[in-house]
Amino acid sequence: MAELAFVSPAEVGLCPVRLQRMLSVLQSDIDSGRLPGAVALVARRGKVALFESLGQRDPAAAGAMRRDAIFRIYSMTKPVVSVAVMMLVEQGKLLLSDPVARFLPEFLNQKVAVERHGRLELEDANRPATVQDLLRHTAGLTYEFLGSAEVQRQYAKQQMGSRERSNAEFSQTLAALPLMYQPGSVWEYSRATDVLGRLVEVASGQPLGEYLRQNIFIPLGMQETGFAVAEADHARIAEPFAHDPDGGVPLRLLDPRRSMAMESGGGGLLSTAMDYARFLQFMRNRGKLGGVRLLGSRTVDFMTADHLGNIPVVGDVLPAGYGFGLGFAVRRAAGISSEPGSAGLYYWGGIAGTTFFVDPAEDLYAVLMIQAPNQRDHYRPLFRTLVYAALLD
Repeated sequence: MAELAFVSPAEVGLCPVRLQRMLSVLQSDIDSGRLPGAVALVARRGKVALFESLGQRDPAAAGAMRRDAIFRIYSMTKPVVSVAVMMLVEQGKLLLSDPVARFLPEFLNQKVAVERHGRLELEDANRPATVQDLLRHTAGLTYEFLGSAEVQRQYAKQQMGSRERSNAEFSQTLAALPLMYQPGSVWEYSRATDVLGRLVEVASGQPLGEYLRQNIFIPLGMQETGFAVAEADHARIAEPFAHDPDGGVPLRLLDPRRSMAMESGGGGLLSTAMDYARFLQFMRNRGKLGGVRLLGSRTVDFMTADHLGNIPVVGDVLPAGYGFGLGFAVRRAAGISSEPGSAGLYYWGGIAGTTFFVDPAEDLYAVLMIQAPNQRDHYRPLFRTLVYAALLD
């Protein structure tokens, strides 16, 4: 198993003083009680220049944050499952143009909900949603927490966020609900990658967690990543504050101490900063890590290209200046966005606060692991801004 190399920041064109400033800013928020703890990792030119832990692992218990702390990464699961799908594509087991219903017949003859004059009407879908639609969030699906439209209310009524049903049961339940949009007509963040998790099971003949373990985690040396945490490692789980430091409301996150019926392809994985860095190094290397190649280099390029074109974006989840590839948001231009980055940068994050980005033009990637759900929209741009401020060349 190839280990990631460590170097001093200056060896790869990063300013150690400015990286320390980034850590100091995070530490200041830890000291003021806004952030419980964090693990930050920054790598350039394929080598790790910074890997530090700050604050507390669990605010309710004594003990410092550790670099090997285990975090709920939620939607940072999506890129991993997207890689699994593309591996099956490379094996000839499916095509991106395949209708979803080829593998999941429950999605045959889907209807689209249209609200007219306060009434809900159902129309036929103009075309079937495809595997590509699932990967790029254009399948007409949604998330129940993104709004209060009738379809979103139906998602909530059916408890589509529950982890108490299997992936197969989830797929059956979701497919029985109407679509929010015509397939291919708009981009909206959605439960599409949860559907992909079930698709992986059908196409591979294995449970999602086992497929990921055998085909991605073991080959890449991601030994700390999975859908549950073994009892021996419970003391390494990073926890949020009991109450939101900004609003005082109780904070509830998934319990990684117990196995759940649903292995959520859209948001169920637990991981460490170093494990996820290994995944990002694999992406940076365009499909390989050490002597292991899981994807062809052109497939990685294809995944991290914009697949939206002129398809309109609904909502504010995808920021200005970005399109979407196959599992990743993809930057279209150096400007427009309020955050620094090069055209071609790709990234995503998790609802509890974790985030990553890969910038091929700068040969730079970074990951920040925190469990601060209501502060995520602050720390994501803060982290990226301060990492880019450390570039010297």
